[in-house]
Amino acid sequence: MDLPNTFVSGFHDESIVKKMKFNSFGNTALKVSQLSLGAAGFSTLYGAYGYDSCKQALLKALKSGINYIDSAYWYGQNVSQQLLGEFFKEIPRESYYMATKVGRYELEKDKMFDFSAEKTRWCIENNLKTLGLEYIDILQIHDIEFAPSIDYVIKNTLPVLVEARDKGLIKHIGVTGYPVSALKEFVEKTPVKIDMILSYARLNLLDDTLKEYLPYFKEQGLGIVNASGLAMGLLSEGGPQDWHPADENIRNACKKARDYCQENGTQLSKLAMHYVYNQPNIDTNLVGMNTPELVEANLNVLYNGITKEEEDVLNYITKKYVCFLY
Repeated sequence: MDLPNTFVSGFHDESIVKKMKFNSFGNTALKVSQLSLGAAGFSTLYGAYGYDSCKQALLKALKSGINYIDSAYWYGQNVSQQLLGEFFKEIPRESYYMATKVGRYELEKDKMFDFSAEKTRWCIENNLKTLGLEYIDILQIHDIEFAPSIDYVIKNTLPVLVEARDKGLIKHIGVTGYPVSALKEFVEKTPVKIDMILSYARLNLLDDTLKEYLPYFKEQGLGIVNASGLAMGLLSEGGPQDWHPADENIRNACKKARDYCQENGTQLSKLAMHYVYNQPNIDTNLVGMNTPELVEANLNVLYNGITKEEEDVLNYITKKYVCFLY
C-alpha cells in the first residue's frame, strides 16, 4: 500500500501508518484517512476536557495515520483552535490536513451566525492566526441551514472563500449542515466549484438520511465527510449534553440500548461506530476524540471490528430500540 502524502519520515512509523486505509477525497488530490479527528471536544462543548489529554490525543491520532483534523471558531469560541495552534508548533505541517469553518460564532443567539462577507473575511484571518498556519486545507461554510438563505451564502459568503483560495490562504472549499437537502441545494445552485460536504448526525444507528444523497454527491466529485457517528452524544456512554435537541422518546430509547449493551458486556458507542465504519462511499468518518484512550478505542473498532456476541447485541438493539428513529 502506498503511503499518503502526509507521511513524514521520522515523525511517523511506517508500519503503523500502513494499517490505516486512505481514500481519495472527491476530485481533490488529497488522500484522507478513513478515521479523522474532530476537535470540538478540545473545548467544553461536549463536557470537560484537559490540555494534556487533548495534546496526547492529537499526537496519537497523527502518529496512527489519521491525517484529517476538523475544528471551528464555534467550538469553545475559538478555544479548540487555540489549543490546536499551540500543539501544531511541535508537529510537522505536512503531516495533516486542517479543516475549519466560517459562519458560526458566539453563544448569544443574535451573534451566533453571521454569513456576511465582512465577518467571513475576519474569520479566515482569525483562523489562520489562531492556528498559526500559512494556509488552511479545507475551509467550510458552517451549518448553512442557519443562513438567511442558500442564495445569501452564494452571494455573500462564497465569494470571500474564492478570494481566499485565489490568494492561497485556503486550498479547498466545502459546506457543512444537518439537513442533507440543504447541502444538495447548495451544490446544485453554486456557480463556484466546491470540493466537499460535511454531513453530521445523518449516517448512524439513528438516522441514515445521508445514504439517499450519496450517489448525487459522488457524481459531483465531492469529498464526503460523515461526522458525529454517535449522533452528537446520543449513542455515547455518557449520553447527550443538555443542549441536545433530541426529544425524550429518542433519549429514552438510546438509554435503553445503552443499558442493554452494558448488561451484555459491551458499549453502545463501540457498536455504533462499528456500524459507521462499515458504511460504503464515505471518504472519512469524523469522530470527536479528546483523549488518547478514545483514539485507541476507535482505532480498535476500525481495525478489529466486533465479536459475534457483540454482533448479536447490535442486531437486537437496532431492531428493539434505536434503528432510524428520526
